[in-house]
Amino acid sequence: MLVRRLFGLAWRYRLRCLHVLGIQLILLSLGIGGLSFTGVGIDYIRHKMDGTPLGANPLHLTLPDTWPPLQVLGLLAGLILLFALTRAVLNYAYAVSVNRLVQQKLVVDLRSEVYDKLQRLSFRFYDANNTGSIITRVTGDVQSVRMFVDQVLIQSVIMVISLTAYVVYMASLSPLLTVACLATTPVLWYMATAFSRSIQPAYAHNRTLVEKMVQVLAEAVQGVQVTKGFGREPEARAKFEAANQACFDQQQGIFWKLSLFSPAVGFLTRINMMVLLGYGGWLVAQGQLPLGTGLVVFAGLLEQFSGQVNNVATIVNSVQQSLIGARRVFEILDAPVEVRDAPDAIRRPRLEGAVRFERVSFAYGEAESVVREVDLDVRPGQCVAILGATGAGKTALMSLIPRFFDPTEGRVLLDGIDVRRLALDDVRRNIGLVFQESFLFSNTVAANIAFGHPGATRAQIEKAARIAAAHDFIMALPQGYDTLLGEGASSLSGGQRQRLAIARAVLLEPAILLLDDPTAAIDSETEHEIFEALDRAIAGRTTFIVAHRLSTLRRADFIIVMENGRIVQRGTHEELMQVPGPYLHVANLQLVDARELQRLAPREGTP
Repeated sequence: MLVRRLFGLAWRYRLRCLHVLGIQLILLSLGIGGLSFTGVGIDYIRHKMDGTPLGANPLHLTLPDTWPPLQVLGLLAGLILLFALTRAVLNYAYAVSVNRLVQQKLVVDLRSEVYDKLQRLSFRFYDANNTGSIITRVTGDVQSVRMFVDQVLIQSVIMVISLTAYVVYMASLSPLLTVACLATTPVLWYMATAFSRSIQPAYAHNRTLVEKMVQVLAEAVQGVQVTKGFGREPEARAKFEAANQACFDQQQGIFWKLSLFSPAVGFLTRINMMVLLGYGGWLVAQGQLPLGTGLVVFAGLLEQFSGQVNNVATIVNSVQQSLIGARRVFEILDAPVEVRDAPDAIRRPRLEGAVRFERVSFAYGEAESVVREVDLDVRPGQCVAILGATGAGKTALMSLIPRFFDPTEGRVLLDGIDVRRLALDDVRRNIGLVFQESFLFSNTVAANIAFGHPGATRAQIEKAARIAAAHDFIMALPQGYDTLLGEGASSLSGGQRQRLAIARAVLLEPAILLLDDPTAAIDSETEHEIFEALDRAIAGRTTFIVAHRLSTLRRADFIIVMENGRIVQRGTHEELMQVPGPYLHVANLQLVDARELQRLAPREGTP
């Protein structure tokens, strides 16, 4: 099945493959032709030296008896040189054609196809696969698929055609000598098959080790501040060196197997040459085989035959690497797209913002439900705050609105329509998102704000930045809105990064805002500034805010409190403060902390 799919992939580029194979057929013909002219020249020299009859040659070439010997030999030498020059030009054309096929076309197309599929997969896929695995599949494993087309498929076809041509030509010279010289070929094919089976698990394990090494590297780069902060650089180096050494040691094992297999193949082909010299020499001595067009040409054909057979080791090695890599690439291409448009998806470019949860439950895979039987009705323009401990299901509940996941039971409705029936791009363009840890791209400040609306004008971008209280600090940057942010925008503070994320969400002018604890990493003063600005952005928009601070919760029209995936309390701040329960408990704890801070404040600066 896997090999069939790889053949199907190559079939997409059949015209390019045929072009490459056509060049190889010409190269094969020129090689055999040049060798034959060499044999004719040797027989002609022998004829002139001792009168040995020329006889017929495989090319049916008749040499003019009236020409001087040097002129005949000059003609043959010129033809051999012409064939060699033509072969050099065609070898260059072959290299260019293969590069265009497998590097500039197949690899680029397949990598784009894999990346496109990654964009359509749900978060469940990313939860199940680490960053190192995904990166390795898009880079190294795609190259392995290229290897199948280039070094396995094309090379195998070339090898089969070449071997067939050599055998036919050798058989036309001497059938018995051909059988004698190729007697070891069945042993060779048996060795290749056995070697292929034995080395496949080693390549599969090698991919796993490389994946682990890439993951260690990715974590080291992402966590460099933590590593340096705790002074763990030596341990980090040791961890990477161990992963790197494990890859090296395992690859050495593969190398040693290849090192044993290749000489064994070479030894068998040398036996063929020994048979040729013994039996072929006897046939020449008996006058049953010409020296030039017989033994010499046969020796050249057998040498080229052996060279093609020696490629078996390379092809077998490439087969195993490509099959392992292809299997991992196809795992991505075959991964189910869990969230997709319905065939009759309803287009709604602009939503009003009404959100309703009807008996909604949700679980990650086979795990226990993280959202349980939630009923919630939010009118357009209302602001809902969600409070709950870690793992209560707050983020999971909000992720069902933009269809990051679909509920396992019940349904989510936007403007009275099941969200699964709405066009996915319409849904997400109507929703602005701000996460607890917002990600910024390696691009300009303006491009990051306009990420969801690439066509936004500078005036629109600046307006969004002002709403998010980000304009002033942006203008203080070296190039203002054109300042290029590095990876992760590490040069900005957490509060600054969060303000840019808020501006990015506001720029969409969405009907619905989802704010997943956006002020968790921001000090109280900055939080006050941001929410004063957001008051203007929230007005008229349906807003869900995951929050833990009373200053944030009080701004909501009503609050829901979640425990173990269920809504256990709902109401306004004033209402919930009158009812014993988790909300009152959290509020009292914060009020006590606030009083304690006020009590300690006058003592600041005392020795």
